[in-house]
Amino acid sequence: MNLDLKDQLKYIRENSKINIIKSAIFKDNLIIYIVAEDIVDFLQFLRDDENLSFKTLLDIFGADMLGKQAIRFEVIYNLLSYKLNNRITIKVAIDDNEKVPTIKKIFDNCSWYEREVFDMYGIKFSGNKDLRRILTDYEFKGHPLRKDFPLTGYEEVRYDKDQKKVIYEPVKLEQEYRNFDFEMSWKGPFEEALEKNKK
Repeated sequence: MNLDLKDQLKYIRENSKINIIKSAIFKDNLIIYIVAEDIVDFLQFLRDDENLSFKTLLDIFGADMLGKQAIRFEVIYNLLSYKLNNRITIKVAIDDNEKVPTIKKIFDNCSWYEREVFDMYGIKFSGNKDLRRILTDYEFKGHPLRKDFPLTGYEEVRYDKDQKKVIYEPVKLEQEYRNFDFEMSWKGPFEEALEKNKK
Protein backbone atom coordinates (compact mmCIF):
# COMPACT_ATOMS: atom_id res chain seq x y z
CA MET A 1 0.00 0.00 0.00
CA ASN A 2 1.68 3.21 -1.18
CA LEU A 3 0.08 6.28 0.40
CA ASP A 4 0.85 9.91 -0.31
CA LEU A 5 0.84 12.32 2.66
CA LYS A 6 -2.82 13.31 2.33
CA ASP A 7 -3.84 9.66 2.13
CA GLN A 8 -1.66 8.84 5.15
CA LEU A 9 -3.31 11.61 7.15
CA LYS A 10 -6.77 10.41 6.13
CA TYR A 11 -5.85 6.82 6.98
CA ILE A 12 -4.51 7.87 10.41
CA ARG A 13 -7.65 9.89 11.19
CA GLU A 14 -9.94 7.00 10.21
CA ASN A 15 -8.04 4.19 11.93
CA SER A 16 -6.21 5.53 14.99
CA LYS A 17 -9.20 6.00 17.36
CA ILE A 18 -7.27 8.95 18.85
CA ASN A 19 -8.68 12.48 18.97
CA ILE A 20 -6.47 14.49 16.61
CA ILE A 21 -6.64 18.15 17.63
CA LYS A 22 -5.20 19.48 14.39
CA SER A 23 -2.93 18.38 11.57
CA ALA A 24 -0.90 19.79 8.70
CA ILE A 25 1.41 18.83 5.89
CA PHE A 26 4.53 20.97 5.79
CA LYS A 27 7.59 20.39 3.58
CA ASP A 28 6.88 16.69 2.96
CA ASN A 29 6.21 16.06 6.62
CA LEU A 30 3.00 15.17 8.45
CA ILE A 31 2.43 17.16 11.65
CA ILE A 32 -0.23 15.97 14.08
CA TYR A 33 -1.31 17.53 17.40
CA ILE A 34 -2.82 15.29 20.07
CA VAL A 35 -3.34 15.48 23.84
CA ALA A 36 -0.52 14.21 26.05
CA GLU A 37 -2.60 11.39 27.59
CA ASP A 38 -2.97 9.77 24.15
CA ILE A 39 0.71 9.76 23.20
CA VAL A 40 1.42 6.13 24.16
CA ASP A 41 -1.61 4.69 22.34
CA PHE A 42 -1.08 6.89 19.29
CA LEU A 43 2.61 6.06 18.89
CA GLN A 44 1.84 2.37 19.36
CA PHE A 45 -0.73 2.60 16.56
CA LEU A 46 1.76 4.38 14.26
CA ARG A 47 4.44 1.78 14.97
CA ASP A 48 2.31 -1.38 14.77
CA ASP A 49 -0.04 -0.57 11.89
CA GLU A 50 1.19 -2.56 8.87
CA ASN A 51 0.27 0.19 6.41
CA LEU A 52 2.24 2.87 8.30
CA SER A 53 5.14 1.15 10.12
CA PHE A 54 6.63 4.21 11.83
CA LYS A 55 9.09 1.95 13.63
CA THR A 56 11.97 4.38 14.21
CA LEU A 57 11.94 7.09 16.86
CA LEU A 58 14.37 9.71 15.57
CA ASP A 59 14.10 12.32 18.30
CA ILE A 60 12.06 13.88 21.07
CA PHE A 61 12.52 17.55 21.81
CA GLY A 62 10.80 20.37 23.61
CA ALA A 63 9.80 23.91 22.78
CA ASP A 64 9.01 26.73 25.19
CA MET A 65 6.10 28.63 23.69
CA LEU A 66 6.00 31.34 26.38
CA GLY A 67 4.27 34.38 24.91
CA LYS A 68 3.24 32.59 21.69
CA GLN A 69 0.39 30.41 22.87
CA ALA A 70 -1.68 29.84 26.00
CA ILE A 71 -0.15 26.47 26.83
CA ARG A 72 3.52 26.88 27.71
CA PHE A 73 5.38 23.84 26.33
CA GLU A 74 5.30 21.50 23.37
CA VAL A 75 6.86 18.05 23.37
CA ILE A 76 7.62 16.98 19.81
CA TYR A 77 8.19 13.41 18.60
CA ASN A 78 9.82 12.63 15.25
CA LEU A 79 9.21 9.18 13.76
CA LEU A 80 10.40 7.57 10.54
CA SER A 81 8.75 4.93 8.38
CA TYR A 82 11.11 3.07 6.05
CA LYS A 83 8.10 1.48 4.41
CA LEU A 84 6.56 4.84 3.44
CA ASN A 85 9.89 6.65 3.18
CA ASN A 86 8.74 9.64 5.19
CA ARG A 87 8.67 11.18 8.65
CA ILE A 88 5.86 12.18 10.93
CA THR A 89 5.92 14.79 13.68
CA ILE A 90 3.64 14.37 16.68
CA LYS A 91 3.17 17.35 19.01
CA VAL A 92 1.61 17.50 22.46
CA ALA A 93 1.07 20.74 24.37
CA ILE A 94 1.40 20.84 28.17
CA ASP A 95 1.41 23.44 30.91
CA ASP A 96 4.27 24.11 33.29
CA ASN A 97 3.56 21.43 35.91
CA GLU A 98 1.96 18.78 33.70
CA LYS A 99 3.67 15.48 32.94
CA VAL A 100 3.84 13.55 29.69
CA PRO A 101 3.64 9.73 29.81
CA THR A 102 6.92 8.03 28.93
CA ILE A 103 6.93 6.02 25.70
CA LYS A 104 9.58 3.55 26.90
CA LYS A 105 7.35 0.50 26.39
CA ILE A 106 7.03 1.41 22.69
CA PHE A 107 10.44 2.88 21.84
CA ASP A 108 13.23 1.72 24.13
CA ASN A 109 15.59 4.42 22.82
CA CYS A 110 13.41 7.21 24.25
CA SER A 111 15.14 7.38 27.67
CA TRP A 112 17.99 9.68 26.70
CA TYR A 113 15.70 11.90 24.63
CA GLU A 114 13.30 12.28 27.56
CA ARG A 115 16.22 13.01 29.88
CA GLU A 116 17.41 15.75 27.53
CA VAL A 117 13.94 17.35 27.39
CA PHE A 118 13.78 17.22 31.19
CA ASP A 119 17.27 18.70 31.55
CA MET A 120 16.73 21.56 29.11
CA TYR A 121 13.06 22.43 29.85
CA GLY A 122 12.12 20.79 33.17
CA ILE A 123 9.35 18.77 31.50
CA LYS A 124 8.73 15.55 33.43
CA PHE A 125 7.80 12.19 31.92
CA SER A 126 5.62 10.04 34.16
CA GLY A 127 6.86 6.46 34.28
CA ASN A 128 10.47 7.33 33.40
CA LYS A 129 12.46 6.28 36.46
CA ASP A 130 15.72 7.77 35.17
CA LEU A 131 15.08 11.51 34.76
CA ARG A 132 18.61 12.60 35.62
CA ARG A 133 20.35 15.50 33.97
CA ILE A 134 22.17 14.46 30.83
CA LEU A 135 23.76 17.61 29.34
CA THR A 136 24.22 19.89 32.35
CA ASP A 137 25.96 19.20 35.64
CA TYR A 138 23.91 17.44 38.33
CA GLU A 139 24.17 20.53 40.56
CA PHE A 140 23.00 22.87 37.77
CA LYS A 141 20.16 25.16 38.81
CA GLY A 142 17.28 25.69 36.42
CA HIS A 143 16.63 24.55 32.86
CA PRO A 144 18.60 26.54 30.27
CA LEU A 145 16.26 26.41 27.26
CA ARG A 146 13.28 27.86 29.10
CA LYS A 147 12.56 31.40 27.99
CA ASP A 148 12.51 32.64 31.58
CA PHE A 149 16.03 31.33 32.27
CA PRO A 150 18.54 34.21 32.51
CA LEU A 151 21.09 34.38 29.70
CA THR A 152 23.94 34.50 32.20
CA GLY A 153 22.66 31.57 34.24
CA TYR A 154 22.70 31.54 38.03
CA GLU A 155 26.15 30.13 38.76
CA GLU A 156 29.52 29.94 37.10
CA VAL A 157 31.10 26.49 37.09
CA ARG A 158 34.83 26.00 36.73
CA TYR A 159 37.49 23.48 37.64
CA ASP A 160 40.07 24.65 40.19
CA LYS A 161 43.45 22.96 39.62
CA ASP A 162 44.72 23.83 43.09
CA GLN A 163 41.72 22.39 44.91
CA LYS A 164 41.28 19.65 42.29
CA LYS A 165 37.51 20.00 42.20
CA VAL A 166 34.68 21.78 40.46
CA ILE A 167 33.87 25.19 41.97
CA TYR A 168 30.45 26.86 41.84
CA GLU A 169 30.40 30.65 42.14
CA PRO A 170 27.72 33.29 41.62
CA VAL A 171 27.85 34.85 38.17
CA LYS A 172 29.87 38.08 38.09
CA LEU A 173 29.75 40.22 35.00
CA GLU A 174 32.42 42.72 35.83
CA GLN A 175 34.14 44.48 32.98
CA GLU A 176 37.62 45.81 33.38
CA TYR A 177 37.84 49.61 33.01
CA ARG A 178 34.06 49.87 33.11
CA ASN A 179 33.39 51.03 36.65
CA PHE A 180 30.77 53.68 36.07
CA ASP A 181 30.24 56.34 38.72
CA PHE A 182 26.89 57.94 38.14
CA GLU A 183 27.38 60.59 40.84
CA MET A 184 29.18 63.54 39.27
CA SER A 185 31.86 65.13 41.39
CA TRP A 186 31.96 68.21 39.13
CA LYS A 187 29.24 70.54 38.03
CA GLY A 188 28.98 72.04 34.61
CA PRO A 189 27.09 75.18 33.57
CA PHE A 190 23.79 73.31 33.16
CA GLU A 191 23.85 71.91 36.70
CA GLU A 192 24.84 75.31 38.13
CA ALA A 193 21.91 76.94 36.30
CA LEU A 194 19.53 74.34 37.73
CA GLU A 195 20.75 75.01 41.26
CA LYS A 196 20.31 78.79 40.81
CA ASN A 197 16.75 78.25 39.59
CA LYS A 198 15.94 76.16 42.69
CA LYS A 199 16.83 79.11 45.00
